[in-house]
Amino acid sequence: MTRSPPLRELPPSYTPPPRTAAPQILAGSLKAPLWLRAYFQGLLFSLGCGIQRHCGKVLFLGLLAFGALALGLRMAIIETNLEQLWVEVGSRVSQELHYTKEKLGEEAAYTSQMLIQTARQEGENILTPEALGLHLQAALTASKVQVSLYGKSWDLNKICYKSGVPLIENGMIERMIEKLFPCVILTPLDCFWEGAKLQGGSAYLPGRPDIQWTNLDPEQLLEELGPFASLEGFRELLDKAQVGQAYVGRPCLHPDDLHCPPSAPNHHSRQAPNVAHELSRGCHGFSHKFMHWQEELLLGGMARDPQGQLLRAEALQSTFLLMSPRQLYEHFRGDYQTHDIGWSEEQASTVLQAWQRRFVQLAQEALPENASQQIHAFTSTTLDDILHAFSEVSAARVVGGYLLMLAYACVTMLRWDCAQSQGAVGLAGVLLVALAVASGLGLCALLGITFNAATTQVLPFLALGIGVDDVFLLAHAFTEALPGTPLQVPTVSWQERMGECLQRTGTNVVLTSINNVAAFLMAALVPIPALRAFSLQAAIVVGCTFVAVMLVFPAILSLDLRRRHCQRLDVLCCFSSPCSARVIQILPQELGDGTVPVGVAHLTATVQAFTHCEASSQHVVTILPPQAHLVPPPSDPLGSELFSPGGSTRDLLGQEGETRQKAACKSLPCARWNLAHFARYQFAPLLLQSHAKAIVLVLFGALLGLSLYGATLVQDGLALTDVVPRGTKEHAFLSAQLRYFSLYEVALVTQGGFDYAHSQRALFDLHQRFSSLKAVLPPPATQAPRTWLHYYRNWLQGIQAAFDQDWASGRITRHSYRNGSEDGALAYKLLIQTGDAQEPLDFSQLTTRKLVDREGLIPPELFYMGLTVWVSSDPLGLAASQANFYPPPPEWLHDKYDTTGENLRIPPAQPLEFAQFPFLLRGLQKTADFVEAIEGARAACAEAGQAGVHAYPSGSPFLFWEQYLGLRRCFLLAVCILLVCTFLVCALLLLNPWTAGLIGFLTTQGSRNLRAARALEHTFAPVTDGAISTLLGLLMLAGSHFDFIVRYFFAALTVLTLLGLLHGLVLLPVLLSILGPPPEVIQMYKESPEVLSPPAPQGGGLRWGASPSLPQSFARVTTSMTVAIHPPPLPGAYVHPASDEPPWSPAATSSGNLSSRGPGPATG
Repeated sequence: MTRSPPLRELPPSYTPPPRTAAPQILAGSLKAPLWLRAYFQGLLFSLGCGIQRHCGKVLFLGLLAFGALALGLRMAIIETNLEQLWVEVGSRVSQELHYTKEKLGEEAAYTSQMLIQTARQEGENILTPEALGLHLQAALTASKVQVSLYGKSWDLNKICYKSGVPLIENGMIERMIEKLFPCVILTPLDCFWEGAKLQGGSAYLPGRPDIQWTNLDPEQLLEELGPFASLEGFRELLDKAQVGQAYVGRPCLHPDDLHCPPSAPNHHSRQAPNVAHELSRGCHGFSHKFMHWQEELLLGGMARDPQGQLLRAEALQSTFLLMSPRQLYEHFRGDYQTHDIGWSEEQASTVLQAWQRRFVQLAQEALPENASQQIHAFTSTTLDDILHAFSEVSAARVVGGYLLMLAYACVTMLRWDCAQSQGAVGLAGVLLVALAVASGLGLCALLGITFNAATTQVLPFLALGIGVDDVFLLAHAFTEALPGTPLQVPTVSWQERMGECLQRTGTNVVLTSINNVAAFLMAALVPIPALRAFSLQAAIVVGCTFVAVMLVFPAILSLDLRRRHCQRLDVLCCFSSPCSARVIQILPQELGDGTVPVGVAHLTATVQAFTHCEASSQHVVTILPPQAHLVPPPSDPLGSELFSPGGSTRDLLGQEGETRQKAACKSLPCARWNLAHFARYQFAPLLLQSHAKAIVLVLFGALLGLSLYGATLVQDGLALTDVVPRGTKEHAFLSAQLRYFSLYEVALVTQGGFDYAHSQRALFDLHQRFSSLKAVLPPPATQAPRTWLHYYRNWLQGIQAAFDQDWASGRITRHSYRNGSEDGALAYKLLIQTGDAQEPLDFSQLTTRKLVDREGLIPPELFYMGLTVWVSSDPLGLAASQANFYPPPPEWLHDKYDTTGENLRIPPAQPLEFAQFPFLLRGLQKTADFVEAIEGARAACAEAGQAGVHAYPSGSPFLFWEQYLGLRRCFLLAVCILLVCTFLVCALLLLNPWTAGLIGFLTTQGSRNLRAARALEHTFAPVTDGAISTLLGLLMLAGSHFDFIVRYFFAALTVLTLLGLLHGLVLLPVLLSILGPPPEVIQMYKESPEVLSPPAPQGGGLRWGASPSLPQSFARVTTSMTVAIHPPPLPGAYVHPASDEPPWSPAATSSGNLSSRGPGPATG
């Protein structure tokens, strides 16, 4: 590239002013900040020069290091476990989960598979025999699912959860019960005989057809088997459970069914049942006492008449319970069916997952597409599959997003002059950012930070947009004052170009990167592991991007500078440019009167700054020695205040008729237009008018008020539907469940560390307080509370009543209980227990004590022995209570006919360390509902703690919504710390609190309007390009199938980016033009008639004025700034009087540079 000759001389009329006394410079704090700022910029200058000298080595080593870190992605682990993603390690919930798993091994005793049926026409009543018939069809199809794994066939009867299988001494009855015992299925079909069709067990007895629940009448069967076996204990068990005739005594949905049993109430009438009436009180399983399914579990969208009678409903729900993987493994461990396959817990989990996936598939396909009803199915495996899909990287979107950014960077940095084009730099910059993002993620993997959905779905695009911003900023700064370009006066040597670029813009890059890293680190204060991991990963990725942009990208710019110097084509650098603009030297020409023509000259120069403190105002003043005084034309849009450093040499030459055209080829007129041109000629003049300022202030004031009001409407919470792709069957299920069945199973866990036997009253009070919570679903008025302590006490009262009857009738005496009932014999054995190892039995207590006292409490000395008997004798009650005792009470078999002393001794259970009361929470729709329920539950546990009972609530609401209790507090703390850190970083790095946000405004001179317009002109292009690049990075998030990504990342970040753009380019310039601080840069002029009263320009000529001098004793601060030359004095400019020090002369410059190097770090 041909360089223009240096401008070495001033007009002959230049005379230095006489020497005057130098002003006093204040020492101390005002001098140190300027020196430190200069020192930091000097470091950046040295860094840039070093990178330019060794650009090839820096590029090679940088790419090698980033490539090596990117290999760490092979060790990345994607976390999909909800507990690990949502529960903070070491938190209260985490400690409670650890305690639960430590005692039980796993939290859930079973897994739920759900079917929800709704009408295709919204609001239609679903309580009809036809609708329930379709529900039966879908449920029956799902219940018949079989999968073949490990050479075995697995059906529902093998893997379902069975509640309280009793231990029977009779072997034949025990085998029959094992095959027939029903699975726990909560379904509205249990109100009808058709509910028996979902139970797949069957048994065979000689001389009878296969026994199934569809034809089993337990009462009749016991009568038939009575003469052949002693079934008294089994009969009492069925009577206590209120089994009755089981399913055959219930009405048939379709009485015309050939298999409808004669015992059905509507078998003879052949009338369809009143579905609403049958379902109005809920349904029962085979046991009326222990298996009661409340309406809220079965029906959704219910409507009632004024008397509370059920009229209609809009949804039906059936729930199939399966064993947990641990239970399934324990159930078949050592069984003949699995002895040859190396049975393990992992295999059990695989079986359950395969069955669940098949369950969902068949259930959704059970009804024809033209049916009036629709079925939604969901399992725990479905949720795991959703989380896995949500965490997968979309290669197509990643590639598409980066290709779009490559295209934008290339197009925006292309120029008509091929040798000045930077398309290859744009491509290389985007690819470098992509490599930096990959290396940052690889570093996260090496550090052991697990990935999650936000990492894979959001971070690649967010980091791309943030990183490319700095690429555009450096590229713009590098081309603004490129030596030898037709737009600028040569001021910096070719070898120092990169140092000058980093000196001018490195501070901005450092500030933005530090602030971004600090923002993400502060977000890690939020107590949600998924968000914390994402924030740490984002901070690391932004840090890697910063290193790449500050170290490796300057090497790319340096290599591209060599390409320009050799006049090579952009991208195709092996070819020379056929269209290279030649630089035309512009020298001052004297007119006849000895002056230099004054006119429009678009010139800028980077100069040496001299700084001192004015004693009167205590303000630090930076003084720039001018090289030319130019009078702008009257047509300037800002009224002779604003001038442009842009434009081209052709504009200057076009004003002289005799100027020769030296360019090899001309560019199109549209090529001269750019964002800086738009900001200078259209945007700034319009924005800085008085009425425009008023409109801007009013609009942004209204926006602020609207934003503050909107902040009061912000609600916490994350719906599960947001992380499921809209339009899928899973999304339809979750939407229906949220609308119709917002029920959650929870438990109140009591820990060890206190004496259960002596704390019964406190336990009852705790249960009462918890039951009184607004969100707790109360049991039916006719049903006792469903807790182990109530069941245990009621059972003791029942056997006490049997004993009293047997004692009164003489069937039980002091020395014999053989003639008594089974319950009477159990009470007999309990009443004689003393709890003393030396004398364990005392028969005198038979009539002097009760198993339950008048206050409804169990005697403490009998508490743990009675617990052993209850657990062994009432399996259905134990299963219904969901107590999950730990340590589990010992097994103890009761034989009424064994009167030996060994059979009379009852081993006490060990002191309990874990037990639980089950509850149902209802009406939880919004996060505020969950928070209210959690706070009430925690308060109840805190009150119980004061009474000595250690308890905590457990369940999904406490697992996933507990964090919202302190989420806003953590968020506000993070924001406050971030704001403080950002201000401190800016103030310390720039050593001036004002400069933290207004550096472009402070380093120009003139009135506030002029300086605001100049700041706009210099920042409009990089800020706009940065915003567009960020929006392009975010654009690919809009294509996500997950509402979570679109709503919480794309929409939110897009709005923030646009608001930031508007604040930076509209509101801030207006505020600066009204309330901005005084300038740091002051232009000095010699007070001479020639300069103060310049003649009006004629014919577009140029007129030169004399240059003043600068004192040598001023503090020399090496600062990098582009100073535009304009006529003195401008409105609002502070003019410092000339000093009496030795004059500044052009001889101080070297090699044509207009700046001189001081003793500090060199700048250009």
